[in-house]
Amino acid sequence: MTSSVNGRALDEDMDNQIVQAVCVEDGMVSGSIGMSDFSDEILLSILRHVSTSDLVNNVSWTCRKLHTLCYDKTLLTTVTLSEEYTVLKHLSNHVQSLSLSGCYWLSGSTIDRLIRCRSLTRLDLSGCRVTSLRLSRLLSSLSRLRSLAFDVSPGFDSAHLSGEARDSLSRLSELSQTVLTPSYGVVPCCSRLLSLQLQLDIPDVTREGTSVCCQLMIGQSSVPHYQQLEEFTARLAPGEVNQTLLLLYLAVFSVHVPERLRCFLVSVPGPNPAHWPAASSLARSLVQHGDLEALQLPRSWLDAASLRQVLLSNAPKHLNFSRCPALRQTVIQSLTGAGARDPTRLVSLNLSGIGHASNYPERGRARGEEELVAEAMSRLVIGCPDLSHLNLSHTHYHHDDTHTPGLEDNAHLCTSLAKLAHLRSLALPVCALSDSSHTPSPPPSSSSSSSSSSSSLLGLRKPSRVGLQTYRPGCDDSLPREGTSGLGTLLSGCPRLEVLELTGPGFVSALPRLEPCAGPRADQSACAYARRVGDEHIAALRGFRGLRTLTLAGLPGILKGSGLVQVAERCRDLRALSLANLGSLKTWNYSAALLDTLRNCTQLTQLRLEQPYLVCNGAFWEALSCCSRLRRLCLVSRNGTFHPAAVVTFMECCRDVTVCHMFLGGTLAACRTLQKTLLDRFSGERPALSVVIHPLLHEDLPLVIRDMPLPLLDQLTLFQSRVAQAPPSSQLGHQREKSQLANQSPSSPW
Repeated sequence: MTSSVNGRALDEDMDNQIVQAVCVEDGMVSGSIGMSDFSDEILLSILRHVSTSDLVNNVSWTCRKLHTLCYDKTLLTTVTLSEEYTVLKHLSNHVQSLSLSGCYWLSGSTIDRLIRCRSLTRLDLSGCRVTSLRLSRLLSSLSRLRSLAFDVSPGFDSAHLSGEARDSLSRLSELSQTVLTPSYGVVPCCSRLLSLQLQLDIPDVTREGTSVCCQLMIGQSSVPHYQQLEEFTARLAPGEVNQTLLLLYLAVFSVHVPERLRCFLVSVPGPNPAHWPAASSLARSLVQHGDLEALQLPRSWLDAASLRQVLLSNAPKHLNFSRCPALRQTVIQSLTGAGARDPTRLVSLNLSGIGHASNYPERGRARGEEELVAEAMSRLVIGCPDLSHLNLSHTHYHHDDTHTPGLEDNAHLCTSLAKLAHLRSLALPVCALSDSSHTPSPPPSSSSSSSSSSSSLLGLRKPSRVGLQTYRPGCDDSLPREGTSGLGTLLSGCPRLEVLELTGPGFVSALPRLEPCAGPRADQSACAYARRVGDEHIAALRGFRGLRTLTLAGLPGILKGSGLVQVAERCRDLRALSLANLGSLKTWNYSAALLDTLRNCTQLTQLRLEQPYLVCNGAFWEALSCCSRLRRLCLVSRNGTFHPAAVVTFMECCRDVTVCHMFLGGTLAACRTLQKTLLDRFSGERPALSVVIHPLLHEDLPLVIRDMPLPLLDQLTLFQSRVAQAPPSSQLGHQREKSQLANQSPSSPW
């Protein structure tokens, strides 16, 4: 009743909400134009920027006109829900595309409400708890479904699927499975698949310590055929079981490679991926058909000659050759010369871990990581001018002023990248920001005479700090500063950059995936060029005004963190911030600057901090409370401390926080007490709340990580690069829709 009265009151005052002065020839006449006078097209354009929950629960109660518009099919056809899943009961007759991805907390009764949404054509339940019986009931009611995503959990049995459910599966064109137990899932039932996406995340050992067997259960041994398959994607977690299961999914490729395959992405971690006998057949098929859109293969699945033929016959939009040193020359030469059919179509490229061997040895360079050559990168930019996503992390770039034949002015890497006007996301090694004007100092043993001549002055003068540049904020606000000229050029050439990742040489997160936490690591100061990237370089990043995601990891040259404050002040749209191992690892030398940074990050929704010595005291939580829109928080510190009362106060202030993961020091009892306190106090008002607080060095940490929701591990908790890891979904989706339309018969309603 109260909502009804308020709605009528607001309806009566609609014409008084917007006042506009209308100028006429006789003078200024004051008039009013209300929202009710706006056309439906204008109001719908405004309402498209309002969340589905607000449309249904708030805006629709304002007046009769807005109530009608809020339920317009153009607004409710595609719906993505997170915490506000209660609006499902209002959407049953309208929604056609629904995503509940990552809603791991939803009860079975809530998922059962989807049975009423009989118009659904796309449904994403990845991360939700769905049994085989519940999935059968859903599929039996959703006869129009064409796209499905869900998790295959332990205990799943496809024999429980009804005949109606199998009929619905036979009409699917897209399937995404997160496989948590050895199983084909529902793949054998899907005879018309155009797109299959797999995420294999099965541990080799159960919680009880027994080995996991990859022998599929009886009734699941029918091999999928993929006759019409166009896209195959498989992303594996570490472990031999996952690799064995992947080969079972790909067994049919040994007999027949789908003729229409244009996207093949397989990501296998580790140095020794399992051999796949059908890799050569896949290469021959890709060469023959020549319509490849995206490609990623493990390092041992394709030789250089086969890859050269594939690139010569195709014009892909996405390539991922992360950690493939054997293919480095072929990739660079094909894209920069005449070895690719049309490199200008390339939009996304991942060359992390790839680089040419350096022409000169670099003292202290990290093993297993190679150096990028300026000439090759300059030619790459010229050959692929439309790149929007580029990943060059886990490499080295050491700029040299020495002239290279064939390369004009021996351009700095950042100067070459500045020519990519469409660049939106970029991952670079930290040393790529350093200019050659600050050359590395020679080894101490290189000159014995200079050492002996200065021995008399030892103890009488303050020694200089080699490689660390002093930066004083506010002394000069112009760009570029000395030592950041290459970065200044990048700023002017790529003003629309939204995602930036800077990772130092040899950086490895202290938080493991499936193994116990490693002990203290050596100081991250192997690369002398990386040590010269300091506060002034970070301050220069403030030029990326549209920056939304910033990752800084393994920067030993940070002194006080002054540059972070300037970035926060200028980049007002920053949404996600990840900082790891900045400055010295023996202390937390940028704590004061971090507090000022957090006070300026008013739009921040996600924060990840990793430092060996984090002091999460009252001042820290008070500054973090200024991030009023924060939703996700992850803290990782081997020797970190926390103040329980301050954490509770922070959670009371920031009511949108639904993820709080803390892996610090302290006792197990103290961590469990705080975790229970937060869950008991805030779970009622925040159903999506995920709180995990555990000692980082505790032996049970792998078991704790295994029980955490997989979407949160991938999106926040585990450190990993996210630039150019997958092809832009909009492009492949658009191509798939065109393919589906072309294959439809005139009488088909789809």
